[in-house]
Amino acid sequence: MNQLRPVGDQLREWRQRRRLSQLDLALDAEISARHLSFVETGRATPSREMLLHLADQLGVPLRERNAMLLAAGYAPAFPERSLDDPALAPARAAVDLLLKAHEPYPAIAVDRRWTLVAANASIGPFLEGVAPELLEPPLNVLRLSLHPAGVAPRILNLPEWRGHILERLRQQVGATGDAGLAALHDELSVFPGPPAPSAPADYGGVVVPLRLRTSLGDLSLFGTITVFGTPLDVTLSELALEVFYPADDATARALRG
Repeated sequence: MNQLRPVGDQLREWRQRRRLSQLDLALDAEISARHLSFVETGRATPSREMLLHLADQLGVPLRERNAMLLAAGYAPAFPERSLDDPALAPARAAVDLLLKAHEPYPAIAVDRRWTLVAANASIGPFLEGVAPELLEPPLNVLRLSLHPAGVAPRILNLPEWRGHILERLRQQVGATGDAGLAALHDELSVFPGPPAPSAPADYGGVVVPLRLRTSLGDLSLFGTITVFGTPLDVTLSELALEVFYPADDATARALRG
């Protein structure tokens, strides 16, 4: 989001993105709808505390909260540090511990645009036969998944998985307005591959597994996402762990072996 855009425009866009009326947000924030209207139209400048309160009610990510503060003439409230920064050493140690503890099942850590930050040793089956240039940093795991020289040729349920990835990205773009994610969606959507079937395969109505052909045999896995619960740093707020679990007994035996 452009930091130079008026703060009222940014608030209005986030409110509309969350499908809230002015009255709904005013009631949630316990302020008058008239005052909120003045803020959104630029007739009133919110205090720093009010702006952060409104952003909290809207669930605005920390990066965009900093942009709002700058637009209103205030200093950013949330630092953005590299994971190598000593201040984030406990968090990085926790990430590494969680990834290691999930072995022998695969697990990765990614940033807000799905760039790989870390992975455990069990990620190997995912990378078999991938073109070396796709493994050069920065490695985008969604591009790696759907690229014709990446993992895509070995995904046994590629139509469903491709549809799942693109829909996930579409929802992220709608929720965040992130131009980088929008560009990634556009890039991946034109990769050659079968379209998602009009009648999705029946996976019990629970999850879409990743079914992958590997040297260990055909694996079937499903993933879950873990994030830091109360981050006060932009980098940590955008870090996510995707951990994979076996979707059947054969996959569990193959990975444990």
